[in-house]
This record gives sequence, C-alpha cells and structure tokens, in this order.
Amino acid sequence: MGKVTGFLEIDRQTPKYQPASDRIRHFREFTLPMSDEEVGKQAARCMDCGIPYCHGPTGCPVHNQIPDWNDLVYAGDWETAIRNLHSTNNFPEFTGRICPAPCEEACTLNLEDAPVAIKTVEEAIADKAYKLGFVRPQPAATQSGKSVAVIGSGPAGLAAAQQLGRAGHQVHVYERESRPGGLLRYGIPDFKMEKHWIDRRVQQMQGEGVTFFCGVEIGKDKSLDELLATYDAVLYCGGAERPRDSGIPSEGLAGIHDAMPYLVQQNRRVGGEPIRSTAWAAEEIWAGGKHVVVVGGGDTASDCVGTAFRQGAVKVTQLDIRPQPPKQENKLTVWPYWATKMRTSSSQAEGANREFQVATLAFVGEDGQLTGVRCAEVDDKRQPIPGTEFVIRADLAFIAIGFAGPLEAGLVAEAGQRLSLRTDRRGNVAVDADEKSYATSLDKLYAAGDVRRGQSLVVWAIREGRQAARSIDLALTGTTTLPL
Repeated sequence: MGKVTGFLEIDRQTPKYQPASDRIRHFREFTLPMSDEEVGKQAARCMDCGIPYCHGPTGCPVHNQIPDWNDLVYAGDWETAIRNLHSTNNFPEFTGRICPAPCEEACTLNLEDAPVAIKTVEEAIADKAYKLGFVRPQPAATQSGKSVAVIGSGPAGLAAAQQLGRAGHQVHVYERESRPGGLLRYGIPDFKMEKHWIDRRVQQMQGEGVTFFCGVEIGKDKSLDELLATYDAVLYCGGAERPRDSGIPSEGLAGIHDAMPYLVQQNRRVGGEPIRSTAWAAEEIWAGGKHVVVVGGGDTASDCVGTAFRQGAVKVTQLDIRPQPPKQENKLTVWPYWATKMRTSSSQAEGANREFQVATLAFVGEDGQLTGVRCAEVDDKRQPIPGTEFVIRADLAFIAIGFAGPLEAGLVAEAGQRLSLRTDRRGNVAVDADEKSYATSLDKLYAAGDVRRGQSLVVWAIREGRQAARSIDLALTGTTTLPL
C-alpha cells in the first residue's frame, strides 16, 4: 500500500511537542500537528507486506484496516479514509491520541526500529474528518421498536450505544457523573486528550437518537430491576474502578492518595466542575510547591507525574518495582508482540526522577503528615535487599499500581448478592462461555469493557462495546448487520 518504495525513501517522522518548559504551564494538548503533505509521506511508508501484523489481534484489537487507509491518505482521499477507519473504530480521535499503538510494535518495519507512524496517521484522519465535515449523525433508516439501556458512558458504553442506535434501537445511556465520557473524561488528563472531542461525539450520537441521562447512578438513583423490567436489554459497562491494595503501611498519614481521585479532581477543575460534587473527592488534592512521589510505572502513574508538574510540584519521583528495561528488545524473540523496553512518556520527559527495581516499604511522617517514603532496592524476585534502604522526601504520594476490578460496594456486588449475578475469580462480571455473546447469568443483562475483562486499554473497550452491540442486536431481532 502507499508508495511501493516509500519505506526505502522516507524516514519515519512523528509530530513534535511543545517544549516541556512551555507545556507544563497549561493543561491543553501540546502536540504540534504535521502538515497534510507530511502525513501523506508517512502513510506512503506502508510497505504492502505480505502479512500485515498491524491488523488485530496482534496489533490492533479493533482490527483497523491500516494498510488500506494508509494508501487512501497517500492518495489524498480523506473522505474514504475516514469511512474505512470508522468501519472498525467508532472513535479514532480518541485512540489516535491515547492508544499506546501496539500496531506500530507489530509493524513489519519495526524489525528495523522504524515502524510506520500509524497512530499519527490515524489521528490526522480523524481530525481532518471533523475539519472537512465528514463526521455527521448517521441515524437508522428504520426503527426496530426495541429499547436498550447502557450503564456507563466510557469507551465501551459509547461504542455500544452508537452501534445500537444505528441499528435502529432506542438507546438510553445512564452515567453516574455529570457529563458523559466515563474515565475518558474524568481519568485521562486534558493534556493528553481535550474533552471537546467527547462532546462532539456525544452530539453526533444524540443526532442519531441516543439519549444520555447524566447524574444517575444505577443501584442508587435507579435500580437494576427497574432497567431490566423497562428495557428489552441492558448492557453494563461500568469499568474497573477499584484500586489495587498496595499493602504499604501508612499509619493514617495525610498526603497519601490513590491516583484516580487526584486525576478526576484536576479534570473536573479544567472542565469547570466543582471537585467536591463527586464520589472521588473526599478532600482537595494539590501538588503545587510539594515534593511528590508516585508509586507505579504505568500510564496512570505517568498521568500523575504530568499533572503534578502542571500544578507546580517542586520535584516528582516515580518508583517502579520492576528492573529498568533494556533500551532495545530482541526483535527475533518478541516481534510482532508488545515489547518490554525502555519507554519515556511525555510526562516523564518533563523532569521526573525515575527509580527502578525499588520497593516501597512504608510511608513515614510526623504529626500525622507524610514526610517521606521508605524504600529499598529489590532482587530478581522483588524482595528487598538488606542494607539498601533509603528515604525519599515526600509531601504528597500517589499510589498508581492499577485496578483490581469493579467497585466492591457497587452494582456488581449488589446484583451478585440479590440476583445471583455470576462473577469470575477476580470479581469481574462473568459472561457466557461464548464470550462474543457478552450475556451474563441474568436474563437480558450483558456486560462489556473493563467490568468484564478487567483493566485494559481504551481500544479494547471500544472493541468489546462493538461486539456486545452486535450480540444484543442479534438477540433482539434474530439477525444483525453490525460487524464483529
């Protein structure tokens, strides 16, 4: 696809960033877009390889037809490119910004450490589609007479709702927070994805007949029984919000927080919402003028780092119990799968001090306030090495080691106790052995996204929402035209 000799003639290029000294002064996106001509050149590097591993499931969970839309961008046919991209991905403007791009890891050119800039091209297609007016409501030609309730408006819920609405069903989306988007809106910082992208999609979906009910918590403001009695099907996309227990002794010190309440608070500030009108905000958290320690090495930890810098933190240290990965992976043993190698996020590049192969032993403090984090180097089995202990100064600490599953006191627990909703050993909602049906043990109730599969990527949530919508459409009408 693209230019036959493009990968030989054109070097890989990706968008540049605003300098760190500038971007930490605001919470807006800071990527400097490439010109259409340069994006076309990057698309031309797609080499028409015999087996395009960039497709799913190795490279892309939603099975984007990457070589096809690379060729269309190279030819300047943006309208057909977005139509092709939308055939597999409802929200490429989301994934083009926040997906870690396993497709690029699986690209054949990554054998030479110069994969096609797939994520860059995807984002460019999505943004160009909005600019040229190609993103419009696509209401169903006929109505099925069936109704579906979707609980949760994260990426899985949004994708399912859009697919079901286009299939002709009456779709009502129930969201606990005051605005749609789930953790797309409240968990991902604006400097990675501004929220007007969500607002545009919600507006499009409303034009397709989808109705949003915000500020409604199912199980509290409205019961699951009521939904099951009212609708022909109910899809639960509640996410995985329960943080993993770190087990780090803290003795009740002030200044220690799970990562998500901190990120949600800042997103609410940027969005002009009161931070205390949410289940996430027990107290106001602010990093300005403080020494900050972030425990964890993943994306959520990195988001805490970037947020702390923008709030004016004096110093930010990130602790990772894993050993520092190699700068380069062995392609012959890893490719086309995701490789463990040294990666530096834009937030970490803003000045974070990163400590690898370090265990967090305890939080220490004085007069009830955190003053430091006691650490130690660990061996290959992640056991502390005697004599290597040290203390890092900390006025504020965030625990960002992932999520264990649905909230313990949430809808899943309530439905499990009262309605015998089946869960798996991790506490996630269990579905039929044929997982593509997404049907739970309760009649008419389906589940998709992180609440079913556990903590995962936005792109996987979109995939699950699309598949669940197809299953529901098939169950309600006996046939379906929605794609797998």
